[in-house]
Amino acid sequence: MRIDPTYTNSLVASLGSISAAQQKISQELASGLRLTSLGDDPLAAGQNESLSSAISQMDSFVQTVSNVSNRMQAADTALSSTVTALNNAISLATQGANTTLTSTQLKSLADSLSSIRDSVLSLANSSYQGNYLFGGTSTSSQPFTLDDSATPATVTYSGNSAVQSVTSTTGQQLQTSVPGSQLFGTGTPNDVFSALNTLIADYQTGVVPSTAAADLATLHDSLTNLSQQRSVLDSSLSRLTAAGTYAKGQQTDLQVAQSNLVSADPASLATQLSAVTTQRSALLSTIAIVEKGSLFDYL
Repeated sequence: MRIDPTYTNSLVASLGSISAAQQKISQELASGLRLTSLGDDPLAAGQNESLSSAISQMDSFVQTVSNVSNRMQAADTALSSTVTALNNAISLATQGANTTLTSTQLKSLADSLSSIRDSVLSLANSSYQGNYLFGGTSTSSQPFTLDDSATPATVTYSGNSAVQSVTSTTGQQLQTSVPGSQLFGTGTPNDVFSALNTLIADYQTGVVPSTAAADLATLHDSLTNLSQQRSVLDSSLSRLTAAGTYAKGQQTDLQVAQSNLVSADPASLATQLSAVTTQRSALLSTIAIVEKGSLFDYL
């Protein structure tokens, strides 16, 4: 009996389809991925694109949190040193209120207070990666400048009162700085530099003025204000850290979802490969038999 060539062609086409399926399954097993192109699964490919975008956004925010946290920690370190310096100044000024000190001792004490003031000024002008920490959003120029041409000396603030912030992945605005004018009480009764400069002027004369106790109390108040503003910065850092931790967790969840979406199932693929291999072997046998039978029909 003559074999219909159309039937033979159909078997060969089936063999091609089965061979292609076998190759695809083998590739998925080798790569561990079931999605290698848009054509594999357009819907899943679209979902994968959305997941990649979301993961990228989370990663960007996590990196921002890391960079900004380092800046905020640098600011807190500077403020910690400032608190220590002001406590030392209070201790010296308290000694100065002791009327038993000689004129020479009082002038020496004024020199020590001047050194502390200069140290605090340097800390107030601290920078991180080339940007000043306490100038508000004005980070490219030194925020505090000393003018000691008059007595008492003055310190001018040239920054602004704006705060820096970042937007979390949930859309929340998170404060990441406290301006120097707020921290150091510039132009207010809690002005750190005004209090220091006044005390320096008090003792430079070598005589304890009647205002010494009141001037010392002002420095106390200035330190209290700075400590309170520092706590605002610390609270902001805690909120930023929490937002970063949340984003990192979201990023991990998205990565797991993406992995589940695009990753191949080795056990299922092994079963499929075994079945396709069996089908291919059977089809090859059938084609061989058909082609042999067709040959005899021509003899």
